[in-house]
Amino acid sequence: MDDLRAVPPSLTGLTTYLLSRTGKIARGRLAGRLAERGLRLWHHAVLAALADFGPHVQRDLAARLAIDPSDMAKIVDELAGAGNVERARDTADRRRITVTLTDAGRTLLAELEAEAVGVQDEVLAPLTENEREQLDVLLRKVFQGLVTE
Repeated sequence: MDDLRAVPPSLTGLTTYLLSRTGKIARGRLAGRLAERGLRLWHHAVLAALADFGPHVQRDLAARLAIDPSDMAKIVDELAGAGNVERARDTADRRRITVTLTDAGRTLLAELEAEAVGVQDEVLAPLTENEREQLDVLLRKVFQGLVTE
């Protein structure tokens, strides 16, 4: 039901509705591509955070990504089982587990980023390159306004 004609015009007149619907469709497409690899969006997010910010204590990584700590434990277990991250207990505090990206994880992340760019290109296909740049600037501005409230 991606047909805009099926949506009440009073909703399509709301930019926030269009943003939400577009995001949902794009997220679903990316989730589908990741599912083909047996992965979820959170796997991608964890790998990206470790690549961008370096090793993290598992509970801090959960807080950074707003993932429930028990869900984070499962995600890290899955990534570690596949050799994409390494876990190490802190010798001073055995409750603290530090998660580090491996070379295999970096390789996987590059593949996932390529998938994400592919979905992005599909979603943004109706736009010119200039329009894509304008959209990016405007969305970043809106996003920044929301996260600094």
